[in-house]
Amino acid sequence: MSQQTSVLYDVPGPRQRRITLISSIVATVVLAVGAYFLIYKPLDDKGQFSMELWGPLVDPSNENFPLVWDRIGIGLKNTLIAAALAIVASLVVGTLLAVLRIQLKSLTQRRFTGLATPVAYLLRGLSLTLSAVTRVCVEVFRGLPVVITIFFVARGFPEFGITFDTLWYLVIGLTIYNAVVIAEILRSGMEGLPGGQAEAAAAIGLSPMQTTRMILLPQAFRIMLPALISQLVVVLKDTSLGFIISYEETLNIGKQIIGVLGNPIQVYVVIGVLFIVVNYSLSKLAQYVQRRLSQGRKSTGTPAQTPPAALASQSESTGQGV
Repeated sequence: MSQQTSVLYDVPGPRQRRITLISSIVATVVLAVGAYFLIYKPLDDKGQFSMELWGPLVDPSNENFPLVWDRIGIGLKNTLIAAALAIVASLVVGTLLAVLRIQLKSLTQRRFTGLATPVAYLLRGLSLTLSAVTRVCVEVFRGLPVVITIFFVARGFPEFGITFDTLWYLVIGLTIYNAVVIAEILRSGMEGLPGGQAEAAAAIGLSPMQTTRMILLPQAFRIMLPALISQLVVVLKDTSLGFIISYEETLNIGKQIIGVLGNPIQVYVVIGVLFIVVNYSLSKLAQYVQRRLSQGRKSTGTPAQTPPAALASQSESTGQGV
C-alpha cells in the first residue's frame, strides 16, 4: 500500500508535515478571527443574540414559544407531505418515462420486415414521432425553472376548470420537473450498461420490454442511486417554492412568524437547521439502502460453500463407490 502511495505522489517528510500543521493552525485562527470581527461582532452590536429575539424559538418559558413551534410544526408537516408525494410521483413517472424512451429508441431501429411495407413505414414514422415528442417534452420541462412550472400549474389548471387543493398544485409542479430529470438519470444508466447484456437477453428470447424490466432497469437503479438520492433531496428543498402559490410550508410559515416577531435571522437559522437535519437523514437512509443493496449483490455473487460435514459425507460415499 505504501509503495502504491509513493508512486502516486511523494510522501511528505517531517519538515513538510510541520509546515502543513502550522499552516492549518494559522488558517484556522485567521478564519476564527475573521468570523468574530466580520460576523459575530456586527450581529452582537445590533443585538441579534439577545433573548428578546431568540426567546420565542429557544426558551420554553417564553409566552410565544408554544405558538411559534406549533406553527413551525405545521409547516414542517406540510413540507414533508408535499415532499413525500412529489418523490413517489416523480419516481413512478420518471421510471415510466425512462422505459418509454428506451422502448421507443429500440422501435426506431427496427425495420418491421415481417409486415407490409405501408404498415412498416407507418409504424416507423409513429415511433420516430413519439420519440421526438418525448425528447422535446424532456428538454422543455428540464430547461424550465421549477418555480415557473409550479406557477403555471397553479394558474393554468383553473383556467381549464381543473381545480385542486394547493398541495396538489405544488406536487404536480414538482413532479413534472423532477420526473424528467429522474427519467434522464435512469435512461443514461440503462444506456451506459454493456451492450452484451441486451444481446444476451435477446438471444434467449426475451422481448425488449422484458429485457428493460428484468435486466436493465434494476441495474440502472443500483448504479444511479447516488444521483437519484441527490435529486430526491432537491425535491425536498424545492417544496419551499410553494410560497408562490400560498402553500403553508415551512418557509412560508417562517415568513409569517417573522412578520409578527420581527426576527428574520433567528427564524431562518432555525428553519435552515431543520432542513439540514431532514436532508441529512434522507442522505443517510439512502446510503444505508445503497450499502444493503451492495451487500446483497456480493452475497448473491459469492458461490455457496459446502459445509465440512457434507464434504466428509461426500468423501466417504466416494470411497465406498471406489
